Amino acid sequence: MPNITVEILRGRTVEQRRAFVEAVTEAAVVHLGATPERTRIRFLEVGENEVAVGGVFVQPPDAS
Repeated sequence: MPNITVEILRGRTVEQRRAFVEAVTEAAVVHLGATPERTRIRFLEVGENEVAVGGVFVQPPDAS
């Protein structure tokens, strides 16, 4: 049974999460031989002030 933990920035919609879960579950089935019923995906939300890349804080998904 794969247990997959995903860290994402706050602000993703339920629709975005749903699409992601479907795609990752399918990948687990194809590449790991898992069954959808036993594939567990957990989201951990982090704020934009909790993640930095290259010395710069990450912007929220809707920021330009």
